[in-house]
Amino acid sequence: MSGTLVIGATSAIAEATARRLAERGDPLYLVARDGERLAAIAADLAMRGSPRVGSERLDANDLAAHEGMLDRAERFLGGLDTVLIAYGTLSDQRACEDSVALTLRELHTNALSVVALLTQIANRLAGRGAGTIAVISSVAGDRGRRANYVYGSAKALVSTFLSGLRQRLSRHGVAVVTLKPGFVDTPMTAALEKGWMWATPERVAAGIVRAIDRRAGVAYLPAFWRPIMLVIRLIPERIFRTLEL
Repeated sequence: MSGTLVIGATSAIAEATARRLAERGDPLYLVARDGERLAAIAADLAMRGSPRVGSERLDANDLAAHEGMLDRAERFLGGLDTVLIAYGTLSDQRACEDSVALTLRELHTNALSVVALLTQIANRLAGRGAGTIAVISSVAGDRGRRANYVYGSAKALVSTFLSGLRQRLSRHGVAVVTLKPGFVDTPMTAALEKGWMWATPERVAAGIVRAIDRRAGVAYLPAFWRPIMLVIRLIPERIFRTLEL
């Protein structure tokens, strides 16, 4: 039985998702930068019911290390069945506005490194003629806003890349799932004021597992974000640019 490769496994959303997968008996291979945190999560998931949990430390910005990691994950799991890409950084918009280097670094982490991984993963699954690729993008990618357009543009690149990849891989039996969470209460967003639109990682994780199982195309998480973002996309540009969003 093939399992799930989780890249960015120490994020709050990825950890909550992995717990659900472990509790139903899925084998897991976890990848993240923080080796100590990764080991703790792997041990917890084994206790929760996963029959096999492997892990390795990886900085996703090290593009040369991607192929070796995928080889090891494939060997451990007995083939790649499901891949969840769940890492990213919440860009400091104001700091990015003052720094070309920081802006490019954020785009590399949140978009280009993801594209590099997806290119290799897509070719492997296409060769098998089966599998599911799920990637956490964001509602922020649906339209650029002054408050987070560096982060949003990275997510827009990922979402558009996934859209093309989904069309390409559909004829190979591979599902490509774009996951678009809204506001999620995680350590990454700890400094932000919370409100009714905020979801817990557990709620988002439930939606992720459901979307993967259904091989959905695009999943807004929670689902109420779909009509909200539809309205935001339809606002005329002459009006939108005056809004405080």
